[in-house]
Amino acid sequence: MKASNTKKAASWSDVKARLTHFDNDGLVGLLHDLYTASKDNRVFLHARFGLGKDVLAPYKATINRWLWPDMFKNQNASVAEAKKSIANYKKAIGHSDGMAELMVFYCECASGFSVEVGLQDEGFFVPLVRMFEQALQAIARLPQGQRPLLMERLKLVHHISQNIGYGVDDAMSDLLVEYGTYD
Repeated sequence: MKASNTKKAASWSDVKARLTHFDNDGLVGLLHDLYTASKDNRVFLHARFGLGKDVLAPYKATINRWLWPDMFKNQNASVAEAKKSIANYKKAIGHSDGMAELMVFYCECASGFSVEVGLQDEGFFVPLVRMFEQALQAIARLPQGQRPLLMERLKLVHHISQNIGYGVDDAMSDLLVEYGTYD
């Protein structure tokens, strides 16, 4: 009879326990290896430590890639990948102004692409409206001085989205009224 394999899968607790055996040089070496292992790790560390001119740039590039794909290169759109970029930024640093900026940028890309190509995909529009609401919520949490520019950009998204259909314009109008920002 064969013995059953009772080993459990490795977890964060196991990794954390091993880290206690590292000295400073060992931890720096480990971080170096992670840094060189993938672009996503580099982006994360740059954001976490505030390195580079614009830590939002790689996150915006990912959002733009997935919400405004190059149709001539047979690229597909992916709401999930675009939203994942925002989640990754939140894990890396999650500053409220950066979160609001990425959410507004998401809305700009999604609405712009939809109008440009005449997209007719409810699976694309429902997440757009949800992100529009999340952007409104994120902007409301910012200091008063940081709100106007982001709100103007969201209002432009609303204006552009009037041509989409599928109730997107009505839903955005209702949200603007609900958040007291409708002119």
